[in-house]
Amino acid sequence: MGKLVRFGISLEQDLLEKFDRLTKDKNYTSRSEAFRDLIRQELVQKQWQGGQEVAGAITLIYDHHKRELVNKLMDIQHEFGGIIISSQHVHLDHNNCLEIIAVQGSPKEAQKLADSLKSVKGVKHGTLSMSTAGKDI
Repeated sequence: MGKLVRFGISLEQDLLEKFDRLTKDKNYTSRSEAFRDLIRQELVQKQWQGGQEVAGAITLIYDHHKRELVNKLMDIQHEFGGIIISSQHVHLDHNNCLEIIAVQGSPKEAQKLADSLKSVKGVKHGTLSMSTAGKDI
């Protein structure tokens, strides 16, 4: 962790009150920690937009009884083996499975993989959660 620097910020009172409620609702220990988190979120977004190396997770919910679905999902994952660092398969119930795929690399490739997986017939829901590889944050 780098050296801490204090600085002032001016806000309208009603905006500060809303920020304080947000800080409390999200269980931050201080305004500073909430503010740091907001800055980090913007920096991560910039990494994704700028094409820097990123990390993230693709989450899929699908019906494993759907014919050939699992094979199609595996084929797609093999095409993107260079960015997939881990995956986990969870049986939610008799019909539904949860797949979590951890990725690291190009944001465009991560998005392309997520879009390819989500568009397979039988996938009920899919999301790509963006994060950082941690090198510049």
